[in-house]
Amino acid sequence: MIDPSSQAQLRDAIAECIGSDQGVLDALRNEIRPLRTATRRIQPRATTSISLVGTDGGNNQLQFDPYLIQLIRVVDSSNNEYCLEAVSPTTSIQKLNARHLSLTGVPHTALGEMMLALGVNSLPKLSHMIRPTDAGKPVSPSWVQVYRELVEWAILYSILKKDFGTDTLIVCDGLLRSKIFAQDLFQRLLQGMQARVEDQWNKNRRRIYIAGVAKHSKVISRYRLAMALEGVLQVDYPAYVEVPRDVEEKAYVWSEFARGNDREQDGGEINKFVGGKMFLVKFGSSRRDHIWPIDIFVPQISEAQTILGSMLADAINGFPVPHYPRCLQKAHENAALVDFDFDVLQDFIYEGVRASLGGAAETLDAFQLQDADPSQRRYS
Repeated sequence: MIDPSSQAQLRDAIAECIGSDQGVLDALRNEIRPLRTATRRIQPRATTSISLVGTDGGNNQLQFDPYLIQLIRVVDSSNNEYCLEAVSPTTSIQKLNARHLSLTGVPHTALGEMMLALGVNSLPKLSHMIRPTDAGKPVSPSWVQVYRELVEWAILYSILKKDFGTDTLIVCDGLLRSKIFAQDLFQRLLQGMQARVEDQWNKNRRRIYIAGVAKHSKVISRYRLAMALEGVLQVDYPAYVEVPRDVEEKAYVWSEFARGNDREQDGGEINKFVGGKMFLVKFGSSRRDHIWPIDIFVPQISEAQTILGSMLADAINGFPVPHYPRCLQKAHENAALVDFDFDVLQDFIYEGVRASLGGAAETLDAFQLQDADPSQRRYS
C-alpha cells in the first residue's frame, strides 16, 4: 500500500496536473458544444434488420492448441452460416489462395468472388498484411485476424446480391472502416457495394441499408466528459447527432482513419480507409442511457433518420444489453463457440495431433491428464 505521506504527495501532484491541463478540457468543450443544437430525435421505422458477425479468434480459450488453429466462421442473426474453415499461422498462403480462387480465375467462395471483382488473384495482392512466409523465419499470427476481416467484408459484399423479401437494414459489427486492403481496393469494394445496393432498388424495388455499430470509439473516449458537461444527447427520448469530420480527426492518431470522401474535396489525401460517416446515437429514453458510435454507409448519409429509426425498433428489444441492436446480439450468440462447441473443437485438435504422432500417441494421452496451469489452484 502507498503510505499516507506518499498519498498526500501524489494527491498534490495530481491536482497540479489537472490544474495545468484545465485548458484541454475547455478546448474539448468548445469543440463539442455545437453538437448540442444539432441533436435530432429518432423516429421508429419498420424495417427488417439482420446482422453479420464473425467469431472472435481472441476468445478461443482452447486448453491445448500447439498449432494455434483458429476457426474462421461467419454467421448472421438468423443463424445462417456463410463460412466455416480452420487456419493456422503456418497455413500455406498459396493453398489458401487456391481454396478461394482457381488458377483460371474461377471463384469458389465469397472471398474469391470479391478478389475477382477487385481484379486481384492472390491474398498478398488483396492485403499488404498477408505475405508468404520466409523459410526459417518465425511466422507472425496476426495475418489470421486480417484474413478473418477480409472474409467478413467478402460475405457482406456477397449478401448484397441476394434476393430480399423486404427493405432490409444490414448491421455490421464494427465501424465501416478498414486499413487492411492494399492500395485503393477498399474504396473499389465500397463502390461495388454501392452498385449492388442500387441494383436492388432498380431491379427489385428493395431498399438495402448498411450501418456499422462499434462498442467503443476514440471519439467517445475523447469527448465523453465534455459531452456530459455540455449536455450533448442529454434528452428524454432516443436521439442522434452527426459527428463532423474535423472532430473525428482530432480523436484519432492517424487522421486518415476519419477522413471520408467529403474531405477529399479540401485538397487532402484521397480517402482509402473510410466507408462510413459517424453518428453518436442514444436509443434509450433516459438522459443517462449509453451512447453508441454508429457508422452509416457514406452514400446513405441522407437516409440517416430512416436507418437509425429502423435500428431503434430493433434496439428497444435489446437483450441482454439494453438499447443495443438485438439483431447484433443474436448474431454474436450464434457466432460464439462456447461450451459444447468448444469441447468438440478441442477433441478434434486432440484427434488430429494423435493421428500425426503415430506410435508416440500414448504420450499425448498422458499429457491430457496433466494439469495445464497448477497455479490456478490458489483461486480454489
